[in-house]
Amino acid sequence: MNTKKGIEVSIAASIAAKLARVEVIAAYPITPQTHIVEHLAEIVANGELDAVYVNVESEHSALSACCGSSATGARTFTSTSAQGLELMHEILFIASGMRFPIVMAAVNRALSSPLSIWGDHSDVMAARDSGWIMLFCENGQEVVDSIIMAFKIAEDRRVLLPVMVNLDGFSLSHVIEPIEFPSQSAVDAFLPPYNPLYTLHPDKPVTMGAYAMPELYTEAKYAQEMAIVNSKEVIIEVMEEFNVRFGRRYAPVETYNTDHSDFVFVALGAVNENIKTAINTLKEEGKEAGLIHLRLFRPFPVDELLSALQGKKRIAVIERAMPGGAAYGPLFQEISSLIQNYRVDTNIENYIVGLGGRDVLPEDFQDIFNGRAKEKGAFLDKEKNLNVIGVRR
Repeated sequence: MNTKKGIEVSIAASIAAKLARVEVIAAYPITPQTHIVEHLAEIVANGELDAVYVNVESEHSALSACCGSSATGARTFTSTSAQGLELMHEILFIASGMRFPIVMAAVNRALSSPLSIWGDHSDVMAARDSGWIMLFCENGQEVVDSIIMAFKIAEDRRVLLPVMVNLDGFSLSHVIEPIEFPSQSAVDAFLPPYNPLYTLHPDKPVTMGAYAMPELYTEAKYAQEMAIVNSKEVIIEVMEEFNVRFGRRYAPVETYNTDHSDFVFVALGAVNENIKTAINTLKEEGKEAGLIHLRLFRPFPVDELLSALQGKKRIAVIERAMPGGAAYGPLFQEISSLIQNYRVDTNIENYIVGLGGRDVLPEDFQDIFNGRAKEKGAFLDKEKNLNVIGVRR
């Protein structure tokens, strides 16, 4: 029987890991993800979950321990944020290259310096090409459902890749929301025990992460790339099965009010709720705007996004990370390359918002739609229409 309760989203994430019957948790506390691993430690200590909780001295060690446990065939979970994710950076590539189906909850937070504990996407964007499947969540229900789905995706033998479930720090992680939890029996029916293809065991030795000479390295990376590209088919299958079993529909790309609008926002994460509020207000004023919500970021959902963009005359790409000297923000680069390669006839604009946890209000998105954002932001490049919203000048 399903239960619904008002609960902090971080705590809900730990309950989702429990429902997935994780067997090993290795993590190091860092704001704002600490509540997830704290609650999991409590669950394990109380005997509510038959799992090993590994206390480590750093995030680098946490993900290293996860690689070891996954290599033995254990269902493995971790969580981190910001500098913690970057301290894991070396091991992110090892986890994906060795095809370990680890699931990580990444509670997105701004990177230092200057030091900030508040949320944006600079941490995950610095790790976006590490070979992990990446999902983004808009609300707490999506966090719970995505963690459960992530294990089924990761452990599918057609995939065998780690999955990062991204949720915005504080503006989502520490918010209390009404969340429906599926029963343990329902999750067990959806997510059977992990059946690994190969494991480390002294009775049957195998080599993992072997040395690759130049004659082999390219082929190994090509196989890994094909695995993440082809994982989209499995991701869609799992999302469709989740809908059948639990009645909540998910897709790699989701849209809101796009049928009658030739203007769309494109964004990731919790900011989509404020964009929807802005769209509803514009609609009351007789103006039509739509939203394309990217739930899947890696592998990048090319076909689904192109379909959603067809017929749109103006696209506002909203992102929460500085370009770092690049011509545009990371999400904009992905979308603009598609538009150029597939010759989509549209105008595309880039807006950087909510850095370091700064509030982004529905009115800000109304200003973008109405063309007033240019007066209220600071341009990084006027000709390219790359605008940082809310900068004081």
